[in-house]
Amino acid sequence: MIYTILTYMIWGFLPIYWKQVGNVGSDEILTARIFWAFWLTLAFIFLVKGGKPLLADIKTLWQSKKMFFSLMAASYLITINWFLYIFAVTNDRIVETSLGYYVNPLVSVLLGVFFLKEKLTPATKAAFVLAAVGVVIMTVSYGTFPWLAFGMAFSFAFYGLLKKTIKLNALRGLALETLFVLPVAIGYYVYLFYTNQAAFLHGSGSTDLLLILSGAATALPLVLFATGAQLIPLYMIGFLQYIAPSLMLLIGVLIYGESFGLIELISFSLIWCALVLFTASKIIQVRGSKKNKVKAAA
Repeated sequence: MIYTILTYMIWGFLPIYWKQVGNVGSDEILTARIFWAFWLTLAFIFLVKGGKPLLADIKTLWQSKKMFFSLMAASYLITINWFLYIFAVTNDRIVETSLGYYVNPLVSVLLGVFFLKEKLTPATKAAFVLAAVGVVIMTVSYGTFPWLAFGMAFSFAFYGLLKKTIKLNALRGLALETLFVLPVAIGYYVYLFYTNQAAFLHGSGSTDLLLILSGAATALPLVLFATGAQLIPLYMIGFLQYIAPSLMLLIGVLIYGESFGLIELISFSLIWCALVLFTASKIIQVRGSKKNKVKAAA
């Protein structure tokens, strides 16, 4: 639980980190995140003597076209998710990022229904209705659909759906995911330097250091999550995941003074109720199935 809580706390506080490089364009922050995440992750893999398993993973990927292209698609989906998230944070829309990560579990369930033929329980259907009403209220109030939030929610949900079919170690998986988009990142960095638009090595040393450490900020929580996820039940992970968007919401409103009036309160309250209903039903479902297994064994 400590590993998992630390993971979600790091993800929750990351908007403060990205705000420190707010003078750098979202495109360059994303490029730095991909570039340095790959090299720092690769260095750590070799440090813990994971070079041979990594080569074995690459061989397995090369032999399976389905796995290869699934991981490639997943790598570009998570890249889209990272860009939308960084863009939202650096453009004073942290509250919208929290909305995206609150809605994400419900979107994942929806994808499960369409692609994995999973069935919705009455509680999950009610949760969808509550969340949908909350989003409609917010959309009517703003006059625009919260596309950033839903872009993050859907890109991460599709990423999770693809990752379900790929069994890879989290750390080596991150190295391979970033490897797929690394050529694009290197090419874009060359373009930025060639056109004198790069902030890296052209600004303060602190900005350069933060851009380099963005790779560690990406890899560290994933390693913690991979460790914690193996030690606690899945429903507990589902419950703890709301730590991150809750922290993002508090940071956006209390630290950076983003708007959170009556309309937002009503909309978020409906979504929170939906999540409580959804999570409670999942916990009851898991515990019920465990009791049935114990009875069957007896």
